[in-house]
Amino acid sequence: MEGYFGDFGGSFVPPIIKENLDKLYEVFKEEKDNREFKAQLEQLLKDYSGRPTPLYLAENLSKEKGAKIYLKREDLNHIGAHKINNTLGQALLAQKMGKKKLVAETGAGMHGVAVATVAAKFNMECIIFQGALDVERQDDNARRMKALGAKIVPVHEGEQTLKEAVDAAIGYWVENANDTFYMLGSAVGPHPYPEIVRYFQSVIGNEAKKQIISKEGRLPDKVVACIGGGSNAIGIFSAFIEDESVKLVGVEAAGEGLHTNRHAATLTKGRPGVLHGMKTFVIQDDNDEISPVYSIAAGLDYPGIGPEISHLFSKERLTAAYCDDKDAVDALFYLSKKEGIIPAIESAHAISWVLKNDFKKDEIVIINLSGRGDKDLARIL
Repeated sequence: MEGYFGDFGGSFVPPIIKENLDKLYEVFKEEKDNREFKAQLEQLLKDYSGRPTPLYLAENLSKEKGAKIYLKREDLNHIGAHKINNTLGQALLAQKMGKKKLVAETGAGMHGVAVATVAAKFNMECIIFQGALDVERQDDNARRMKALGAKIVPVHEGEQTLKEAVDAAIGYWVENANDTFYMLGSAVGPHPYPEIVRYFQSVIGNEAKKQIISKEGRLPDKVVACIGGGSNAIGIFSAFIEDESVKLVGVEAAGEGLHTNRHAATLTKGRPGVLHGMKTFVIQDDNDEISPVYSIAAGLDYPGIGPEISHLFSKERLTAAYCDDKDAVDALFYLSKKEGIIPAIESAHAISWVLKNDFKKDEIVIINLSGRGDKDLARIL
């Protein structure tokens, strides 16, 4: 069924939003197969963002774990995270639709920076909704967004984090849809956004697959990524889904621990429900109300997850794991001191899983290093 991944996905939205989504999907279907559009996107990814990003053998980490551990270096993208892959693609769609203004939500701030970046490049107005708590704890990225010309709107409702930012951004878009393009940053939300974000982020997995075959002559045994909404995860997983020999591991945020209510482990602790226009796994209480979530990583601080990730998990193609705040911080400093690479606290969740597990000598593991950790250091230190 169109817009679904197995039992998950769909478009649970009012008719006025559905009409706008249908227009977006028509443009996306037309442009994604358009040779000129694809060439323009490839040129931007190469010359503006700096792709392909390296697949780096982390020698010190590999020596300690007794296996070959590779890092897909999305932290080396322009702006320092994978988010730019998607915003460049969506900016081209916005242009095709004649939109003059971009609106978006952001948690950790990297999507906001990516949206502000493409807005500046394409000479578009930019409004970013961010939870007031996230504005405070990600102030470096807030300054970057302002420097790029974006208007930041702090959201003070609810938990003042990513869920509330999404609510506010969608509300603004509904009222200003004639001239405004909603640039959703993760593989979540109503159809067609999960499909669109997957398409633009699949460059990660496509590159990684070619690179590992070139370097090792075979596929990896495991591919590991942190999961919040799921854009970096589905981006790298997408190329390996059909390769049953490759184990896909998604590492969620356990926050202060799964025994508390302060976590964001959606697959581990959630159940199917509807959130932000999609059917997916959701953290909810006994009355089916959305539960508050927490993670030290603002980019993982979300009570839902992408519907394709839910589908892969439900059919046991993806293994869900979790990492608490302390272990994530430990992993951040471990990689910094062992490899000279400071990972985003989000990516550190995936690194922690590798540190805590054992591997065979001939195993090959790829970790998606979704972003760099400059934004996190001041608060964590």
